[in-house]
Amino acid sequence: MTTDLRDAHAGDRVLVVEPVSSGTALLTAARDLGLRTVVASFDRDDRRLPDSVRPDIDTLVTVDTADETALTRAALRLHEDGGLRGVLPGFEFYVPAVARIAARLGLAGLAEDSVEQVRDKTAMRRRIDAAGLRVPRWAPAASAAELDAAADHVGFPCVLKPSDSAGSVHVTRADTRAELHRAHALLTADLRPDLGRTLDGRVLVEEYLDGPEVSVEGCVTASGEVVVVAVTRKFLGPEPHFVELGHIVQADLSTVERQAVEAYAADVVAALGVRVGPFHCELRLPGGEPVLIELGARMGGDHIPDLVRLATGVSLPHLAVAAHTGLSLDPGRLPHGVPASAPRAKHAGIRFLTAPGRTDYRTVSGLTALRARPDVLDVQLYLKPGEPIPPDPDFRCRIGHAVYTADSYADAVELGHVIDRGVTFE
Repeated sequence: MTTDLRDAHAGDRVLVVEPVSSGTALLTAARDLGLRTVVASFDRDDRRLPDSVRPDIDTLVTVDTADETALTRAALRLHEDGGLRGVLPGFEFYVPAVARIAARLGLAGLAEDSVEQVRDKTAMRRRIDAAGLRVPRWAPAASAAELDAAADHVGFPCVLKPSDSAGSVHVTRADTRAELHRAHALLTADLRPDLGRTLDGRVLVEEYLDGPEVSVEGCVTASGEVVVVAVTRKFLGPEPHFVELGHIVQADLSTVERQAVEAYAADVVAALGVRVGPFHCELRLPGGEPVLIELGARMGGDHIPDLVRLATGVSLPHLAVAAHTGLSLDPGRLPHGVPASAPRAKHAGIRFLTAPGRTDYRTVSGLTALRARPDVLDVQLYLKPGEPIPPDPDFRCRIGHAVYTADSYADAVELGHVIDRGVTFE
């Protein structure tokens, strides 16, 4: 049962640490739930808050969010001065710090002994192995000298990935030792900061799995119930890299496949000790069997919560805030007992716009026709004409996106192809 949350909890505050990507939606959700929003952000360089989210911030605390000691001090001061009802990470990098802060404040959060295994991919593999769930063959490597031993255990083809990163950065398929060492050399030479963090050189070498990729979107409620809301089909660019070029919610799975995927994801959530809050569980389905790629103790990025809302009517950001603040919220309802919005269509998708091989562009064609379509809801460009297109074989090479709806999975796939063919950069 849902009560009038705004009246019942007026004056309560929730802290969101460095809201990025889908994390920005937590602010709107918190305000819908009658909570005042406090944001901790460095608010400079690649951690500068977008202007679009500032109206949803009641209090901004400027702090180096890469400095956990300083961040913890700021949270303690906030709790002493007016109290906090909950604290949430606005991006994956802040999951460990937020878990430890929540424990200090006696608030709902991940158990401190679960933090490492939801951020470090090696620890994650070790825990899932111990739970008896299938994972790819894997081996860690902390240096170039350890790569060959890891490859001997895993075999080829294999996948190299940083142990503690996000966004498919430097995730690379290798078919030979030379390719593996080349990919590792590129990774260790990359000293650019990402939200104030740099790669530490530790990697995971794991078995390459051939099969479709999906992600399970859900939330563990304040009462500990694991709620699976949607399954997303993910579309990747050409290997040896794994750039995510599109998503469709819901994925086209048989009843048996869907049940197997949901049950496996729930087992992964339990094994990793995710006892509260959202989760985004990425799987591959070799032979139709779910196998873990990784789990994030946060919502999926790339506008996946928007696609979930369009295709199911359920708001993952509202569920996440409710879980971390101890509010009882039916997944199918919003504040004041109002039902969640009816699904816009049976499927919702996003297609990312790219220009392979180009270093910049001067003109773009096809956007006007795309925006005129009733099934296309949002078209955005991230880079203006003349701005350099990053050469990185990861999310940074994407120039823009289009969000759309469809009444069948086949139509959703076809519209993704139409977008690919119809938008060109010159």
